[in-house]
Amino acid sequence: MKVSHLLATIAQVALISAMLWACNLVVARIGLPIPGSVVGLGLMALLLLLKIVPEKLVALGCAWLLADMLLFFIPPVISVLKYQSLVSHSGPGLAVLLIGGTAIVMSGTALVVDRVFAFEHRLRQEKRHV
Repeated sequence: MKVSHLLATIAQVALISAMLWACNLVVARIGLPIPGSVVGLGLMALLLLLKIVPEKLVALGCAWLLADMLLFFIPPVISVLKYQSLVSHSGPGLAVLLIGGTAIVMSGTALVVDRVFAFEHRLRQEKRHV
């Protein structure tokens, strides 16, 4: 990996982290019942859609974060090990909630991706005919 590639990735991850930190701060100050990460994700999506933030400005950082996403799931696994009595008592109910919640999120994501793909396809078709 080139040094410039590494530095760009680090800078982009820092930019994404700074945006998350700022959104968490704003949410805490305003008192919104929505997590700062969700606000940040919506804001980033809006900035990318409006082309205010070019995709190449965050592409490397996003690719690295997605590739190493497993690291972000280690703390929940440690929590499960720490609270084994809770898991053994309420495990089946928690499993149903986790599986159901995951299915809902995945379905919603698939729906949004499908709609965006169809929208982009329609835009490309319109550009070809103009």
